[in-house]
Amino acid sequence: MWRTDKADSLIRSVEEVIRNPIRAKPTGELKVGIDLGTAYTMLVVLDETDRPLACVSEYADVIRDGLVVDYLGCCEIVKRLKAEAERSIGREILNAAIAVPPRTSIADVSTHRHVVESANITVTNVIDEPTAANAVLAIRDGAVVDVGGGTTGISVFKNGNVVYVNDETIGGNHMTLVIAGNRGISFESAEKYKKDTLNKYEVFTVIVPVIEKIAAIVERHINNFDIDLICLVGGTTCIDGIETIIERITGVPTVKPENPFLVTPLGIAMMMDQRQ
Repeated sequence: MWRTDKADSLIRSVEEVIRNPIRAKPTGELKVGIDLGTAYTMLVVLDETDRPLACVSEYADVIRDGLVVDYLGCCEIVKRLKAEAERSIGREILNAAIAVPPRTSIADVSTHRHVVESANITVTNVIDEPTAANAVLAIRDGAVVDVGGGTTGISVFKNGNVVYVNDETIGGNHMTLVIAGNRGISFESAEKYKKDTLNKYEVFTVIVPVIEKIAAIVERHINNFDIDLICLVGGTTCIDGIETIIERITGVPTVKPENPFLVTPLGIAMMMDQRQ
């Protein structure tokens, strides 16, 4: 049975860099991943041995359902994150990989690329998000499900190779909308309410139907494959108990790393020079 130990160790090393940024100029090649997420845009820098050097992020409503809706705002965020990371490592960032939801159109991929290039960064690789996550997870046989703010991406792996990818427009934002309706508050207030750990039990009760819908979608996409493991990643899967509901509905053992939020950005950086 696959275990999260190795992935958790990698993730903890990123968390350590967030708490205690490295203020030293590294030698050798850099690996950089930029994750333009629905809620957070994140930039991760690794050295050539995959040791984390910097991890910076910023919350903003510039991406919705995997699509750039505020182009100029998104460009400015990437420029700020680049400058912050460069101050930390004492090196200029020249190249980076990016990730998009599975089956993103060529036009939308180009928009993501142009956002990053606006910060004078050359995009060396474009990866689908759940496949990027598996660079960290190293699952040979199973499904990786990346539940973000706006979309849920699914990649199926056999013998370490991607055999299927797909994406559905459902994620954390849909949970926030349900909370807003349930409590009669604005989307912004509901988002803050959802993130407050003091409310996690009340939140979970309200969003169970959304989790069940996500689980049903996952089940439909993996139904034609012999799957005996599902691994969850993405910020939305930080919710306690989400794996239990998905396992109950799909009938497939479901796990997640200690901090699923950091998995995909880390994997993007790890795959900067790897072609799929």
